[in-house]
Amino acid sequence: MRHYKKGRKLGTDASHTAAIKKNLMVNLFTNDRIKTNLERAKEVRGDVDRIITWAKRGDVHARRLAVAKLGDKDLVGEIFAKVEQGLFKDRPGGYTRIYKVGKRRGDDAVIVLMELVQEPVKFKNKAASTDDTADKGGLKVEKKPRRAKKAADDADAKTEEAAEDAKAEDAAEAEEAAEAEDAKVEETAAEEAAAAEETTEAEDAVDDVAAEDAEEAPTEEEAPVEEAPTASEDEAPPEDAPAEAAAETEEAAEEAPAEEAAEPPAEDKALAEETPTAEAPAEDEPSK
Repeated sequence: MRHYKKGRKLGTDASHTAAIKKNLMVNLFTNDRIKTNLERAKEVRGDVDRIITWAKRGDVHARRLAVAKLGDKDLVGEIFAKVEQGLFKDRPGGYTRIYKVGKRRGDDAVIVLMELVQEPVKFKNKAASTDDTADKGGLKVEKKPRRAKKAADDADAKTEEAAEDAKAEDAAEAEEAAEAEDAKVEETAAEEAAAAEETTEAEDAVDDVAAEDAEEAPTEEEAPVEEAPTASEDEAPPEDAPAEAAAETEEAAEEAPAEEAAEPPAEDKALAEETPTAEAPAEDEPSK
C-alpha cells in the first residue's frame, strides 16, 4: 500500500521524482517556458502555483518554504521581487498554461509547452463593493450574490427587449409613413390623370364643334355666290377696258350738250321768237 505517497511516480523512485520536479520548476521560473511531457507538466503545476502564492504573502516563513521547495535563494528572491512589483497581482490563480505540441517518437508520449501566464486578468464586472469582496492570497476577489446577479440579468434582458420593441415600433412607424406617402402620391397621380383626361375630352368636344361649324358654313354661303357671281369670275375685263371706258365717257359728254341744245327751255324759245332772226346771214356765210 502507498500510504502518504500521493502523486505520480513518473517511472522513477521518490528521490528521482523530487529532483525532476525541482529541476522543472527552476527552469520554468528562469525561462518562463519549458517543454516536457504532459504527465510531468501536470505534476509540477500545483507546486508552481503554491510558490507564487507564497510570494504574494511575502513574509519570512513563505520565503523559507519557497527556498526549501526550489533550493535556490537567488531565484526565490527574484520571484518575490517580481511579485512585489505587480506580477500576478490581479490573478487569483491559474498561473500556468499548457499547450499540446504533439507526440514523441519512440514511446508516443504527449509533448507539451508549459509557460507562466503573466497577462492581467479582465473581470466581467469590475465594479465591486467592500461587502461583496473577499481576500484570497492578498487579492480582493469580487463576489456577487446570485439573487442580485439574476435581478441584474433580468433587468438587462428587459432593457434589451424594450430596446428591440422600440426599434420594431420605429420601423413600423417608418413603414406606415412610407405607405401613407405612397398612397398620397398615387392619389395625386390619379387626380392629375383624371384632370388631364377631362381637359382632353373638353378639347376634343371643342374641336368637334369647330369642325361641324366649318362644315356647315360653306354650304350656307354657296347659294348667293352662285346667284351673283363676281365680275372677276364671269366677266373678266379685257386689256383695253380703260380706253373703252374713256371713249364711252367722251360720247356721253358729247351727247349731253347735244340733247341740251336740242331741247332748249321754254323761256329761251319765247325770246328767240320775239327777237328777229339776225343769224340768217351767218348761216349763209359758208355758202358764200
